[in-house]
Amino acid sequence: MATAEPPQPWEQADLLGLMAAPASAPLAAVPAPLQNSGQPQRLLILDTETTGLDPQQDRCIELGAILFDLPRRSVLSQLSLLFPCEQNPAQAVNGIDPALTQQPQPWQQGLEWFEALLSSADLVVAHNAAFDRQWFGIAPLPPIHKPWLCTMEDIRWPADRCLRANPSVRDLALAYSVPVWAAHRALTDCIYLAQVFERCEDLEQLLVEGLEPRRLYRARLSYEERHKAREAGFRWNEPISGAWSRRLSEREVNRLDFPVVPVDEGSQRRSA
Repeated sequence: MATAEPPQPWEQADLLGLMAAPASAPLAAVPAPLQNSGQPQRLLILDTETTGLDPQQDRCIELGAILFDLPRRSVLSQLSLLFPCEQNPAQAVNGIDPALTQQPQPWQQGLEWFEALLSSADLVVAHNAAFDRQWFGIAPLPPIHKPWLCTMEDIRWPADRCLRANPSVRDLALAYSVPVWAAHRALTDCIYLAQVFERCEDLEQLLVEGLEPRRLYRARLSYEERHKAREAGFRWNEPISGAWSRRLSEREVNRLDFPVVPVDEGSQRRSA
């Protein structure tokens, strides 16, 4: 007689069967507990969509966020907001029609819920966090004073996943057998990361190493050896003009098979 297969950790549960009676008062943000080792327990996975690349001239028009329980590999809550805008020069990329953003909806109350989720997390996670981070503290987004982790730059994904050094969200999802059905919407990208986390058995160790202090290094390689820097995730001309560079921890420097030199970021960064 055939028996039913046990549910997988990433499969959707019967939410109606799990619902409890509504509470009589609104829930307050609950600070996330930390283990004695400082290992984060709750992650706030977030992503933004914007009208362009320059926070001084453009604006954020969509915010997606997921509160993720690390020990239980489970989504606790999720949120998606559109912010009103009159024009969106990046519509061809993110598919957000400005007219849609101007429809009446309680986005201000949504931002309050986002801040409650943020208070409940002890680590903010984003893919290409350097881009997303620069929009917070500029209206309508609140400032964020918690540590950040970048799943593109800071985490060194296992070699058996056959990912390049700085993978896209799409490639990362596919490497963990997460179906990819859309791109360039904020909550969608957060869902991809959450499902990768659900399936990543060694996530705690990857986070520990990803949170190690890093500094900028420049590769010392000849033109003929430049492929070594590229394969190791170094970027040409960014952020240092005319050089292959990357932010590395001391552990990562010791693993390299070519020489690097630390860089004074204040004097060497290319002007914007």
